[in-house]
Amino acid sequence: MQVGGGASTPARPSPSADDGPTRHRVTALLLEHGPQTATELAEQLGVSPTAVRRHLDALVSTGRVEERHAPGTPRGRGRPARLFHLTDAGRSDFPHAYDDLALTALRFVAAQGGPDAVRAVAEAQLAGLEQRCSAAVEAAPGAPVDRAQALAGALTAEGYAASASAISGGGQLCQHHCPVAHVAAEFPQLCEAETAVIGRLVGTHVQRLATIAHGDGVCTTHIPGPVRRRYDEDRPRPEAHPEPRWPRPEARPEPARDGRDGVLPEEDGVLPHTRAGNRSGPASPVPDERAAHRLRAGGRPAPSTSSTPTNDRERTPA
Repeated sequence: MQVGGGASTPARPSPSADDGPTRHRVTALLLEHGPQTATELAEQLGVSPTAVRRHLDALVSTGRVEERHAPGTPRGRGRPARLFHLTDAGRSDFPHAYDDLALTALRFVAAQGGPDAVRAVAEAQLAGLEQRCSAAVEAAPGAPVDRAQALAGALTAEGYAASASAISGGGQLCQHHCPVAHVAAEFPQLCEAETAVIGRLVGTHVQRLATIAHGDGVCTTHIPGPVRRRYDEDRPRPEAHPEPRWPRPEARPEPARDGRDGVLPEEDGVLPHTRAGNRSGPASPVPDERAAHRLRAGGRPAPSTSSTPTNDRERTPA
């Protein structure tokens, strides 16, 4: 490409589709045979040392391969011999049995100590994660949702690819990657211990809604927000009505049941006029009959209060 009329600079070639398989062969040779020089690799691959160096430079830039000075090489004229080593990041591209090893170990722990022993192992394994994330979370504001934002950044640095978002009921912490998903599918104590760590870091009780270990796409944790008060809780409540100052009306006396005040007497709760046949009871004896009754009993007749003249002979008993 020509710039400002100066000498042309060759453009850097972009990686082709064949670069991936070739670089994988380079790392495979380093894994199988150990550190090697570019010339040694070129002979095994059947390409020029220049082409091999281009692939090695790309692998060094991604951290999968590192270049070191060959020990015991005499320092003289010319370029010293350089050896290329495979890094841990480069080894991670190859199959490994870490999950199988972890499963075997936890199965043995469960057989010897039961679920509580597995839970103790999970809590010990996450203690380091909690300690590393606590520094970032403590610098965040005190609200649990704000602390979740800081926790998401700390978990992302640990390889969880986490994010946090605010919702109407609080917040959600999402982990898009789980390093122990295969093991946690058989031992849920790992998820339970991780949920407890999240709750302690954000400072409130949290609830796990979904996990990758159970087949969900994302590990989702609900973080409740502050409890909202009802709209009428802050309004002043009316005071209780005071007792009336005026005297209450006294209870009216019940009417007498002896026939006075115009109320008929009741017997056994039944009024006389409601008895069978609507017949009234016998009338009281007239005054003359009362006197005759007293004379039969041996008493003296009481003075008559009637204005009608009477005949004493008629009142004399036979």
